[in-house]
Amino acid sequence: MEEKLSSKLPVHSFFDPATFTYSYVVQDAVSNSCAIIDSVLDYDAPSGVTSTRSADALVAFVQDNSLNLEWILDTHIHADHLSAAQYLKDKLGGEVAIGECVGAVQSAFAKVFNIFDDFGTNGEQFDRLFSDGSSFSIGNLSARVMHTPGHTPACLTFVFDGFAFVGDTLFMPDYGTARTDFPGGDAATLYLSIQKILSLPADTVLYMCHDYGTETRKEFMNETTVAEQSESNIHIHEGISEGEFVKFRETRDATLRTPALLYPAVQFNMRAGVYPRAESNGTRYFKIPVREQ
Repeated sequence: MEEKLSSKLPVHSFFDPATFTYSYVVQDAVSNSCAIIDSVLDYDAPSGVTSTRSADALVAFVQDNSLNLEWILDTHIHADHLSAAQYLKDKLGGEVAIGECVGAVQSAFAKVFNIFDDFGTNGEQFDRLFSDGSSFSIGNLSARVMHTPGHTPACLTFVFDGFAFVGDTLFMPDYGTARTDFPGGDAATLYLSIQKILSLPADTVLYMCHDYGTETRKEFMNETTVAEQSESNIHIHEGISEGEFVKFRETRDATLRTPALLYPAVQFNMRAGVYPRAESNGTRYFKIPVREQ
């Protein structure tokens, strides 16, 4: 997992090429408190084996810099990678937090996986549920929570002074915006959420959760600004109406394939990074629905 200091801000980014995911350590230099955002637990789908290589890079950074981990944050229930939230909590402490609307995601996928008997759908698996407009601090760094649904009902943007973490809501301007065809997703809602993000000061640095490159851009990137998104995002730049965006997004989403790790990732992440309960043979299982055409 590659690590770099992002710009001149107190943000360290870590890139996982297997899932094209950026994880972040946000550090308060005065108190040495920190938060980790959108961590990755490695998962080999063919073998069903998890490992902690990516998470251990975060652990090593925190320990090597004598930091105190206060928060383990996820911008949403990820469908493309497993969260290392509980592993990090076991290793470093801190509170695991997500948006308060996570229950809507849990309820939808509890039906998909038929797991009502032993699974609460009220977000009880997490230490803290953030509401829209709530605030928290990392040492002396203050942050506020912006509810930005559309990709999922529970998506959040974490807003600091001069920078923000947008999860999957936006990608780099030359890549576009999030899909909205997951349960509870909605293109019109995503449009309004993006407008909220683009109402931040123009020089606000926006940190992406993923980057896949493009046919013409092979380098992976994770930083842009509100101004750059407003001017040149290929899906939703200034002048694109809600109706135009919804039509484009719904048409495009109908052509997209199911993410490779959707079923294991959602089952794991909606449990706040806790493995499913072992069955009578001592083995834990992820369920995969089978449908006939």
